[in-house]
Amino acid sequence: MTTLDLPVANDGARLSTWAKILCALFFFSGFPALIYQLTWQRELFRIFGVNSESVTIVITAFMLGLGLGSLAGGWVSNRRGISLLPLLAVIEIMTAAFGIVSLSVFEQVGALIVNWSLPAMAAVNLLLVIVPTLLMGATLPILVSHLVRRSGQVGNAVGLLYYVNTLGAGAACVVCCIVLFPFLGMHGAVFTAVGVNVAVAIGAMAAHALHPDEPRAVPSMAENGAGEAIVAMRPVLLLAALGGFISLSYEIFLFRTVSYASGSSATAFGLTLACFLAGIAGGAQSAGKVCETLPQADAMRKAADELVFANLLGLLFLPAMAHFAWLGSGVFVIAMVMVYLIARRWGSLLPYLAQFGVRADDRAGMQTGLLYFANILGSAAGAILTGFVLTNCLTLVQIAVLLVIAGTACALAVIAMLDVARTERLKRAAVAVGVSVVAVVVTPLLSERVLENLLFKGTVDHAFGHVVENRGGIITVDTDGTVFGNGMYDGRFNTRLQDDRNGIIRPYALSLFHASPRDVLMIGLASGSWAQVIANNPAVNSLTVVEINPGYVDLIAQQPEVASVLGNPKVTIIKDDGRRWLSHHPERRFDAIVSNTTWNFRANAANLLSTEFLKLGQQHLNPHGIMFYNTTDSARVQRTACLAFPYGARFTNHMVVSETPIDWNFSRWRQTLESYVIDGHNEFDSQSADDRVLLDSLATVDQSSQHMIEGCPEVLARTAGSQSITDDNMGTEWRHYLGME
Repeated sequence: MTTLDLPVANDGARLSTWAKILCALFFFSGFPALIYQLTWQRELFRIFGVNSESVTIVITAFMLGLGLGSLAGGWVSNRRGISLLPLLAVIEIMTAAFGIVSLSVFEQVGALIVNWSLPAMAAVNLLLVIVPTLLMGATLPILVSHLVRRSGQVGNAVGLLYYVNTLGAGAACVVCCIVLFPFLGMHGAVFTAVGVNVAVAIGAMAAHALHPDEPRAVPSMAENGAGEAIVAMRPVLLLAALGGFISLSYEIFLFRTVSYASGSSATAFGLTLACFLAGIAGGAQSAGKVCETLPQADAMRKAADELVFANLLGLLFLPAMAHFAWLGSGVFVIAMVMVYLIARRWGSLLPYLAQFGVRADDRAGMQTGLLYFANILGSAAGAILTGFVLTNCLTLVQIAVLLVIAGTACALAVIAMLDVARTERLKRAAVAVGVSVVAVVVTPLLSERVLENLLFKGTVDHAFGHVVENRGGIITVDTDGTVFGNGMYDGRFNTRLQDDRNGIIRPYALSLFHASPRDVLMIGLASGSWAQVIANNPAVNSLTVVEINPGYVDLIAQQPEVASVLGNPKVTIIKDDGRRWLSHHPERRFDAIVSNTTWNFRANAANLLSTEFLKLGQQHLNPHGIMFYNTTDSARVQRTACLAFPYGARFTNHMVVSETPIDWNFSRWRQTLESYVIDGHNEFDSQSADDRVLLDSLATVDQSSQHMIEGCPEVLARTAGSQSITDDNMGTEWRHYLGME
């Protein structure tokens, strides 16, 4: 009896066992893939910077690698005589082999190309990740090909496998946030992923021994026409690309909103991505079941309905965030639910397109590879256009409206393909366009003061004085002059020590611990208050400022108290990632490197707080040079500084550290303060009793004043038991929101 002559019940049982094996293996295959992506992204950001260009390059390189892998997988699926499970095992072992050496390879290559141009670095980024991402991308079309041979259902096969693999990736996000990154660090996360790769390979070989995947002919088509392509491949590929573009653009838009609301927490990205992937997985599973149970025409109706519903959810996202911000942390629950629901709608599109455009024959794997490749290309385009261009030109509200309009175009394309009466098509098109019109009119009205409400976690009765939205982030200024960068306090426009509302005593103190800070590097511009004070220190000859977000320059130009710093001949402002700029300019030396570093628990903050960064800073110091940077009261940051340098102390909440003994001199400091002139005005009036009292009080501060100054021996004793920050353990970024630090 031939394979096709097996009784239906027996055949169904064998198919069920086979499908379960594939699903289990593909689930755990998605798990390490996401761990690698998150870890490699972090490593590449550390090397190439966390500016918008580098972020776009890294994400696009990943996407293109996956897309090329899908083509390779489709080509392999057409080769006869290849056993599926051994091939999967080989892919997993090869991925694990690269994973073991990946971090060291990235670091060594990064050191070699540190001074290359942006296009050259983009090419290197692609080459660094091309092998592992190609392997990861190849698995879907290969598995689809084999599953289609047994079921005759393309949409169901794509939906089922896409579901389990994406669900595994979403689970990996949660594990990374809660376990791997907080406790094991980057190397521990990679070795965990390697272990899972090896386990999947062993499982695949064991399953092959028990259930050899012998070639089988495709079963006869069901009465509902399953397995027959009803739409030409070209429009299906175009729709897949458009769907990928919109889906990835939504991911960027949703993460940008949640990141702002959370103050750029590291866990916000991980949990948002987990919910997004879970939604994609749920949509794929739902679409797969529809493709299995409904006739093609009804399945296409369902696909159109899903897209219209996706647009409705998209237009409601910002209004929901604006009007439920008063829930405080509860608004994040609403955000995660809506992220899941939006992603679920868009996650259903790929399986539907596979069902409509791919025949269930020997070319199913290759055509699925093409479909996946088109989807990935669209996603890469979304990363570039939305992440790099639209976020620099449009506000959150405008992006939300534009995505609904693009989603409507996608829905209309599907509706146009429906084999139904013209009146039904017109009704469905009217509903789709109506949702778009509502988005254009209603979304801006209902999203009024969304930034204010999300920042202050309530209903705010006033608008921000200034708002700058660009690809570097969202900068807002409250009516009292308080500056917020990406949802967190970032300083105030204030340079007067007599009215110290922003700790401005710290930049004024530069001459307290350095006799002649002629050349100064400052990482971060923010409100410009620190730059104004340091640039007007009479001992300073040059101030180089490296700022990642040029939006701060636009704000400073509008503030009379700090605007003159932009035209100060001593000052040079460079747009770049601070760590990247230092790596790219090994020849530059400074008497002081100053950084009013952001909160230690924010995403990527460890890049400017780790032992490795401090060692990099040491290489750029002149003899007797100092590093002076904000610890935001973190015991780990303070301990790291004292262990990295032989000399140092805490000054207020900053650390000042050096390779040589620090020259504390209070009389010199007072003389410098008395000679301070900003914008032609003396900052301290010798005839003013209040100014004399202030200067006298500062002159009495000495190293016994623990509230102001604490030497490193005391810091080390106080912070005993705290772990130093390294690039690998990533500081407090992942532990803070777990309530551990």
